[in-house]
Amino acid sequence: MGCCSSAAQSSKREWKPLEDHSCTDVPWLLLFILFCVGMGFICGFSIATGATARLLSGYDSYGNICGQKNVKVEGIVNSGLDLTQKKYVFFLDPCNIDLVHQKIKSIALCVSACPRKELKTLADIQKFAETNGSTLCSYELQPSEYTTDPRAAKLCPKYPVPESAPIPFFHRCAPVNISCYAKFAEALITFVSDSSVLHRLISGVMTSKEIIMGLCLLSLVLSMILMVIIRYISRVLVWILTILVILGSLGGTGVLWWLYAKQRISAGALESQIAKDNLQALLIYAIAATVFTVIMFLIVLIMRKRVALTIALFHVAGKVFIHLPLLVFQPFWTFFVLILFWTYWITVLLFLGTTGSPVPNEEGFVEFRMTGPLKYMWWYHVVGLIWISEFILACQQMTVAGAVVTYYFTREKRNLPFTPILASVNRLVCYHLGTVAKGSFIITLVKIPRMMLMYIHTQLKGKENACARCMLKACICCLWCLEKCLTYLNQNAYTATAINSTNFCTSAKDAFVILVENALRVAAINTVGDFMLFLGKVLIVCSTGLAGVMLLNYQRDYTIWVLPLIIVCLFAFLVAHCFLSIYEMVVDVLFLCFAIDTKYNDGSPGREFYMDKVLMEFVENSRKSMKEAGRGGGAEGRELKPMR
Repeated sequence: MGCCSSAAQSSKREWKPLEDHSCTDVPWLLLFILFCVGMGFICGFSIATGATARLLSGYDSYGNICGQKNVKVEGIVNSGLDLTQKKYVFFLDPCNIDLVHQKIKSIALCVSACPRKELKTLADIQKFAETNGSTLCSYELQPSEYTTDPRAAKLCPKYPVPESAPIPFFHRCAPVNISCYAKFAEALITFVSDSSVLHRLISGVMTSKEIIMGLCLLSLVLSMILMVIIRYISRVLVWILTILVILGSLGGTGVLWWLYAKQRISAGALESQIAKDNLQALLIYAIAATVFTVIMFLIVLIMRKRVALTIALFHVAGKVFIHLPLLVFQPFWTFFVLILFWTYWITVLLFLGTTGSPVPNEEGFVEFRMTGPLKYMWWYHVVGLIWISEFILACQQMTVAGAVVTYYFTREKRNLPFTPILASVNRLVCYHLGTVAKGSFIITLVKIPRMMLMYIHTQLKGKENACARCMLKACICCLWCLEKCLTYLNQNAYTATAINSTNFCTSAKDAFVILVENALRVAAINTVGDFMLFLGKVLIVCSTGLAGVMLLNYQRDYTIWVLPLIIVCLFAFLVAHCFLSIYEMVVDVLFLCFAIDTKYNDGSPGREFYMDKVLMEFVENSRKSMKEAGRGGGAEGRELKPMR
């Protein structure tokens, strides 16, 4: 690996793009490796302490692991039983969820089989036990006593017992009907005052699940098509997006008002509550779409003179995607790695949830608790989630920055590496992992206090006074703004590191100076460019939402479509954001490269420009526009010409 020697980076100030490479922030890489070793220790500890058997096989309220012989727990009745034939965990009241402590407030038993049909009375429970040999009441009751013993009301499951099936690999009996969970989901959705509304919402999602999946796939296809359009017709893309968004907003608003008027006319025939809910939802959607369309039209009207300035920048970014087609798939790789890490993290978290020694609780049942310093493993594990997730995202930023820097500072594009993305990954692994670890750690330091304040605000909701609530929200908002600023600075620091191979602090300082010197260009280029990419996201969301409205309209008499449409629109926005954020990142890297190019080169022999001619024309046009608007000065009077 390239990190075999260290070099002092603090004295290095001249920009020498891609001329040499050296290891950066090696101590931070060692610190990150030590932290990951600690994460591995937590994983090994949770598995070695016997948590695997309790997690996979499950255990009852008396500390017995299902499907095996158990050891007696002192002071606990019904512990130490031989449950070899009882391999599934069954909850007497599976829908009684404690949202505060994140657990099911119900007695858990080990049973031979899950009830595959609804049991409405104690007689049905008794018949199920006699037929299937699976006793659903507590261990001290025999099946013949279910209907005669007065203790059965407390020791038997709450009936009707819902139909359930075992969860694959985890041996827990879970209710098959999702409406069972609507009872505790009401606590999460505070705006629903009528429980029947929530039941109809959930049933609407289940009825429309095929349409939801199809619309989510449509949003993915539209995002891919938009990336292709950006790549090949970037010159006219800005105007196409602007016109399509305006027409799409007007068309979507018109369709919503048309549907509302159509259903309003036939209001006399509306008898079902679902149809009335759909009519009210249509009115809300139509009003919101009208307000959104007016605001969008005013913004486009105000920024019409600056829209033309982004065409050249989009054209250069389109050339980058032509030469670096693998950039389009970068979100997939990052998402795949994140999914793998999150799966590992959740698995270890589940292991930690069942580690510890059996301890009797106040109700006479068994809980597994860690004592001493080991109980702080939770906090270490949570910090690991944030830091390593940010590290993975920062690796994506460094990879994209390295590939775009290679493209920009290669004079002859025919001499580009065969795969600039893989070359960038190689430089990242060999030289700059320490820089990425340091940058992601800084984001973690800001994100953890913000999450803690959000948790405190949630726990104290309704208990604190107005002043404390305002101060908490202000602190959360300030930390959020600081996090966004540091994220943007980090991205530019990674670009500076990719260019000049300097450490994180030096790169952040140099990038900050460059950005401050080009503040007007940042405002004129990045802001407008980001706005146009936002319009692309809006286009995908509006198109997917419009398709959802038209498809769900055929089910309006028996399906409430509020929640399905919200789910589809949120997924469409997330997909569009993942794809277009790469394009936004490329634009930001190109701008920093261009600013460095114009600062240290003047077009004279030996100091020729690296930039593309179209990009230079864009900057000249933006300078003229700013001068005409009275915002530009004469700081740069000479004409800058790109090298052919």
